[in-house]
Amino acid sequence: MRTYLVVIDDSPEANLALRFAARRAARTGGGVAVLAIIPPQDFVAFGGVQATIEAEAREHAEQLAESAAKAIEEEASIKAQIMIKSGKPAEVVREVIGDQDEIAALVLATAASGAPGPLVSHFTGQDAGTLPCPVMLVPGGIDIARLDALS
Repeated sequence: MRTYLVVIDDSPEANLALRFAARRAARTGGGVAVLAIIPPQDFVAFGGVQATIEAEAREHAEQLAESAAKAIEEEASIKAQIMIKSGKPAEVVREVIGDQDEIAALVLATAASGAPGPLVSHFTGQDAGTLPCPVMLVPGGIDIARLDALS
């Protein structure tokens, strides 16, 4: 099945990418994979504190992914695949895409203003063209009606 991979975080543009992917998947008979990434934590000298920080980060990532999956189900009646991974975001995305042949596209959204975002910069910069699938970019300032019309 053709699957659209969306990296979810707290940014407003992540919700745009999610909506676009859900609507495209519904129209093309595909699926959506939601990836929440737990970035590497800064080292803390006290093990108990470090464990608490890591547990909180995982819990937050799980909540984001569950919320995203619920939004996909409501928007497109599709049950999303949820993945929670730890590591450097660009490396995690590349690994997930490399491990799953059914991923047809990586869907990212740019920030509405300023820098486009680290993953967008990474996969459209010097590493552009190195993924085995297309990168779909949703403009962060796009109007929802326009987004819906395009998807």
